[in-house]
Amino acid sequence: MTHGVSFAADDSGRRSTTRAGRTIVADALRPVDPVGALGAEQETAWRSGYVLHLRRLVEAAISSPDAWHAIADAGLDAVRRTLVVASDDDQADQPLDVLAEAPATRTLVTTEVVGEAAPVTDLALPHRGRELRGDALREQLADWVARGVLEPSAAHAVGEVVDHPEWLPLEGRTVAVLGAGAEMGPLAALLRWGATVAAVDLPREALWERVRATAREGAGTLLVPDGGGVAGVDLLAEVPEVADWLAGLEGRLVLGNYLYADGGTHVRVSAAADALATRLSAARPDTALAFLATPTDAFAVPREAVEHSTRAYRERSTPSKLVGRPLRWASRGRLLHRAYPPLADPGISDSIVPVQGPNYALAKRIQRWRAAVARRDGQQVSFHVAPSTRTRSVVKNRALAAAFAGAHRFGVEIFEPETANTLMAALLVHDLSTDTPQHEHPWQDEAYAAVHGGLWRVAYEPRSALGLAAALGYATPRR
Repeated sequence: MTHGVSFAADDSGRRSTTRAGRTIVADALRPVDPVGALGAEQETAWRSGYVLHLRRLVEAAISSPDAWHAIADAGLDAVRRTLVVASDDDQADQPLDVLAEAPATRTLVTTEVVGEAAPVTDLALPHRGRELRGDALREQLADWVARGVLEPSAAHAVGEVVDHPEWLPLEGRTVAVLGAGAEMGPLAALLRWGATVAAVDLPREALWERVRATAREGAGTLLVPDGGGVAGVDLLAEVPEVADWLAGLEGRLVLGNYLYADGGTHVRVSAAADALATRLSAARPDTALAFLATPTDAFAVPREAVEHSTRAYRERSTPSKLVGRPLRWASRGRLLHRAYPPLADPGISDSIVPVQGPNYALAKRIQRWRAAVARRDGQQVSFHVAPSTRTRSVVKNRALAAAFAGAHRFGVEIFEPETANTLMAALLVHDLSTDTPQHEHPWQDEAYAAVHGGLWRVAYEPRSALGLAAALGYATPRR
């Protein structure tokens, strides 16, 4: 049964994710690109055609900071108008805006789990069976930079955390982790470092057993919402309850969104998290926001990334050239074409993976819009592109698992969860402990310290190589 934040129903009672996606994207484009808005509105094959319109959102936004923010503002406004709060009973849906002031129907109390270990006092990155520290970690960062796996600003930021291990416990902060059980979340790393973490996730006993065990093995303090003997809360239905609980916690708050769900539910939880961020920021204006962006999206990227990709294309091996030419000819240019025009500044990295679907893309775009608007309005924001990672939610898709297995043949590195989540947690610590660099354009904020796994700097446009990567990788998952 549908309840809480949901898609609006049509006259027949159907809650269409396709209709909502088209509407939100079209409304976001309209202030800057009315022709693009019309194209999105009239798209008849949204589940495959959405890729073009999600890219166009970036192309239209890079013309100026004002255009970028106009699209973000319009997109968030469209989310508020398109989604609703649905009731379990026969009551009419309510506008999403009611969550800004709706009273909580129950009070969540806090239970604490205190870690039993001594805090880890330096940054140690799990990587291929080793824990990299100090010079070994710097060497790995330098290798990733040289191979184009991450942006140099990411290596610099992590290096600063290596130099300042006193930042790791985040003294005086309480980090609220939405999606506490998520493999990409920072919960385990923060608790190892001695931080205070407020965990938000569904009331599932097995999940909370695992989260509590992680806390006991760490050195920090885990704060668990309890609604009467049952840990956890359903954010879709209880935004006011979660907001009131978090607002009452000590320490300067950080609200981190690490939520994931399948299909349209992902859009719903992203909208619920956005409503929570709005309400919590009104109650506690010094609240910081944190997001991890997916690399399988469309981004504006710096000239240096374009130049790296251009060199890689020019210097590719002779066998690659011999194979590539007939493949491009046979596919009418769809396979193995170069990623950027040689002099693009900025370039557009289009790494959207159609199989992930329009709901996933829209859910992640909502987070990008909120990050841009919050930063413009003076709120502290930690936003980073995170690498493609072998999480359970991804590799359960056989096609994606195969593409991951073959990605290294095209210069893309797929990370293991413990490496990725520790690396991204270190970037979060850096952002909360320093002044984030000021950039002229919001696209540069998104590109700052990106860990894209190589997708921005490889020789080929990623989608033009995806099918071949999957074909080459199918044997690896079977083994």
